Parts: sequence; structure tokens; C-alpha cells
Amino acid sequence: MQLSEFNFPFDASLIATEPVLPREQARLMVLHPSDHSLGHRHIIDLPQLLTPGDLLVVNDTRVRPARVIGRGKPSSGQCVEILFVKPVDDRDWEVLIKGRWRVGQMIEIDGDSHLTLRSREGGRTVVRIEGTLPISEFFHRYGRMPLPPYIKRLPTDQDREWYQTVFAKDEGAIAAPTAGLHFTPALLARLAARNIQLATITLHVGTATFKPVTVDLIEAHQMGAESVHVSAETVQAIERTKQAGGRIIAVGTTVVRALEAAARDQGQLRPFHGETSLFITPGFDFRVVDSLVTNFHLPQTTLLMLVSAFAGVKFLKEAYAAAVQQRYRFYSYGDAMFITERGM
Repeated sequence: MQLSEFNFPFDASLIATEPVLPREQARLMVLHPSDHSLGHRHIIDLPQLLTPGDLLVVNDTRVRPARVIGRGKPSSGQCVEILFVKPVDDRDWEVLIKGRWRVGQMIEIDGDSHLTLRSREGGRTVVRIEGTLPISEFFHRYGRMPLPPYIKRLPTDQDREWYQTVFAKDEGAIAAPTAGLHFTPALLARLAARNIQLATITLHVGTATFKPVTVDLIEAHQMGAESVHVSAETVQAIERTKQAGGRIIAVGTTVVRALEAAARDQGQLRPFHGETSLFITPGFDFRVVDSLVTNFHLPQTTLLMLVSAFAGVKFLKEAYAAAVQQRYRFYSYGDAMFITERGM
């Protein structure tokens, strides 16, 4: 398919810069691909939209406060922002950093901590964190939440709560699995009262999710690898749900990728712990997920292509046009949609 086919309707004034509070008051567009019908509800209505015995699968990754500001030394002393992507080992980290930095150059964080640039080749930059602070304390003292660039403000202390889901457990993501941001303890209690089950996967959102698609034919795009864990307990919960006739409802695109990757790498859904480069585009054969809760996504992104594969390109474009007309709030801190079944 052509990349141009994923230029969906959009209005930049609809980008949400902070969440609706309480979170379950965000709007929820309900999509029925079978008859191309749309409904307009709120996240708080989700328990009534689900059937007792359905299974929600969520991503329990935790966002690391991975955005750190430093100052180059001993040269110009220029300020620089470093995004810590993932560890190479305890002290060496792969990072994203702009500007011309030489191997061996130091970046000062404060009097106690600094970075030394270890290598920069093949588009991959590695720095070493120097100093006496434990790594976890280094990030939580100097790091800020890595808000997406379309949120045109600096991260605040409030974002440490806003940009983290209630499921967050295993730290390792550089972005939140945003569909999960809508859930609160009160909403989870209402879901449990309706006998809606809950299971977890872990997919540490990294640069692969946000790597721009720059090729005209999307099939030529090379998806990077991200770390995934699908536990035996989650596999068993999915099997029980399907045997009883319930739906598997993925909360977010990361859950879809994790479950479908675990089903493909081993022929059928099995526990999985490793990396996946699965790129889901229209025409994909879904084996696990029946329904999807997801936020609205940027045009021409792999996230939008995945949701298009699930709902159908034409119908999803109609839904986005309706979202713009109805002034839904877009992207990470925005509203959501519930796609009740797979489209064609």
C-alpha cells in the first residue's frame, strides 16, 4: 500500500496537551466495522459495552523518566537533551542525542554525575553514566518524563503521574502505552464487578514504535525490535476466555503486537520472552485479538497502520473524519476509540 493512503483527517488544534480528569471521563468513540456504524460514549461506559467473561489485556510497562538535560564540557558548555533509550549494561546506555559529539567527550549533569560518550556509529550512540548515584536514582533525580514532541511544553512533575498507567510495573519504556492511561482503580473495580477479566503483557515501548515511515510502499518499511514478555498466566487466561466464548480485548496497539507476535513466532499462542519486529499492516491475519481500545494516532505512522489493519482503512478514515467534526481530543493525552470487532 502507498504511504499516502494513511494521510487521515486531522486538525492540529485537537492535540491534547494534558489529560481529562478524572481519566475515565475521556470520550470514547465506538466503532462497529461489521456495519460501519459509530457511537459516541465515554471511557466510564466501557463496562456496559463489554460482556461478562470478556478479557482485557493491558501493557504493564512503566515509563522511565528518560529525558535528561546536560551541558557539554570542556568545549562550549552547550545545553543538550539526552533521551535514554535502553541499557547496554548497567552503566552504558543507548541514547538519542542531537549535535556533533565526539567519542570521549563528557556531558555534565551536575557536580556528582556526568556522561562519557562511548561510541557513535551506524546511527547508534552509547554513553556511560559516571558518578556515585545508583542508576535508578540517577533517572529519578535528573530525568523528566519523555513527552512526545507534539506536546509543545516542558514536562512537569504532574506528568510523572499523568504519563503513567495504573498498570505500570516493569520500568523500561520511553513512551506510555497510551490506551491504558484512561483506566483508574474505580473503573477497574466496575469492570471486575461485571466479571470482566484482566491480564497483562509487557512491551517496552522504544524507538521502533515511533520510527518514521519514509518509503512510498509501506511494506518496505523495516520495523525495529522491541522487548516483549507474554507470560504463561496470560496465555492460559486467553485460552480460557476463548473456550468460554469471550472476547480478547487489547488495550492498545502494543498489546496487539505482543500477542500476535507470540502467536506467530511459535505457530500458536505460547508464552514468549524476547524481541519482536512485527509490523502489522492492512491484510494482516489476526490470530488472537478480537477487539481493540486505542487512542487516535498520527498520520502515516505504524500505529495508524496497525489500527487500519484491524478496523479497515476506509472505515477508520470515516471514523477519524467524524472525530475531527465532533472535536475529539487527539494523541497521547487525548480521547479513545473502542473497535468492537475486526473489520475487513
